[in-house]
Amino acid sequence: MAKEKQSSASSIRKPPKGDEQQDFFVPALYDVGSRDSRSIMDVAVFRLSKKDRRAGAVIRYELPGGEYVQVSAGAAGMASVWDYDLVIMAMSHLTEAMNRYREGKGEKPGRVYRPHVADVLKFCRRSDGGKQKDDLVEACIRLNTTHIAMERTRKAKNGRTVTVSEGEALISRYKVIKSESGKPEYIEIELADWMHRQVVEGKNPDVLTVHPDYFLIDQGIGRYLYRLARQAAGKTSAKWSFQTIYEHSGSAGTFKEFCRILRKLIEADDLPEYALREEAGQSGPQLLMTNRSAVELPPGEEGGV
Repeated sequence: MAKEKQSSASSIRKPPKGDEQQDFFVPALYDVGSRDSRSIMDVAVFRLSKKDRRAGAVIRYELPGGEYVQVSAGAAGMASVWDYDLVIMAMSHLTEAMNRYREGKGEKPGRVYRPHVADVLKFCRRSDGGKQKDDLVEACIRLNTTHIAMERTRKAKNGRTVTVSEGEALISRYKVIKSESGKPEYIEIELADWMHRQVVEGKNPDVLTVHPDYFLIDQGIGRYLYRLARQAAGKTSAKWSFQTIYEHSGSAGTFKEFCRILRKLIEADDLPEYALREEAGQSGPQLLMTNRSAVELPPGEEGGV
């Protein structure tokens, strides 16, 4: 009975038909781990709702030390966490290409990425239907018209601490190539310059590997929680207050509703890699996120806010 209850409350959708079958024509697709930009994994630079398009909306995250991240949506609506799968795929292949370049096995990669639509759907673990292909076109439009402005403090090459303010859309441009039937066949996207720099500058790209089952997480809040855990907990553990998670998620719902969904995800406890547990705290309820393979840490050793 317990297993049946957990299954019915699962936050993970079933893989699409044929998900386990590797395509002979795209072997490289399965050699590339999914990677995401570390610098924006602690805040949601996209909407978490499938229904609320949030056209023209602005979300501003005030961060410690006077830093901030601001997300501004265009008339087509704010890019969603599902739209952002395209960025993860592009970042993943860019990172892989850069690794080959550092090993002397290929040319230095540029910002433009041009995959076949079928490869995109396979990578993102979606079904290969006509609507799914058309949805990718809408995703490109929203990614291109969702602007991210940020102010972050970083170390310059001379060792000085500098504050950098910059802004750009999630993707700088896009192009869709359609077949004779009118269906999208290839998409071409150009990554934001700052994302490209994070991968190609320096010895180690500022990206984190994302578990393949991330793409099967059904709810937007669940996806955000995984990203937060991946960035904050890593291979160990992190503890964040419900209030801080709510504020960093950009959720348009009430805090009460957000907590209800959060507790459902804690009850299901089936996110890839990370176990979730609620604990009491002086500032209100806390979420403990622990890597399932981590050794239990002594009290007070968790990171977080």
